Amino acid sequence: MNNGGSQKIDSKKIALRITKKAKDKLAQQAVILNMRKVCNFCDYFIILSGSSKPHIKAISEAIQEDLEKDKIKALASAVGQIESGWVTLDYLNVIVHIFYEPMREFYSLERLWQDAPRVRIPKSLK
Repeated sequence: MNNGGSQKIDSKKIALRITKKAKDKLAQQAVILNMRKVCNFCDYFIILSGSSKPHIKAISEAIQEDLEKDKIKALASAVGQIESGWVTLDYLNVIVHIFYEPMREFYSLERLWQDAPRVRIPKSLK
């Protein structure tokens, strides 16, 4: 993952950082999938749940604000996705999916990408 400058950023570290920030905002059921062997468009999927649409908005904004401190910006804005109950943030090698709980069950990305190994989330992030 490149942050626009010459500094190379480790995508696993970004995935863990995003997960920590989301957990700080009380995101639920955090899952990180290692996508390297199952697709060619990213390294990691992060799947999170929020308890309401305003909650998924707060999680999304917290992640974006945290990464922007290091000039890491999502490819597209999450504005407009909130009402659908599914927000995606695309950081090239790390794609974040933040679901309103009922939408997560409906789309079931964990089942769709079941061949992708789960990354162990350190206890300090739980």
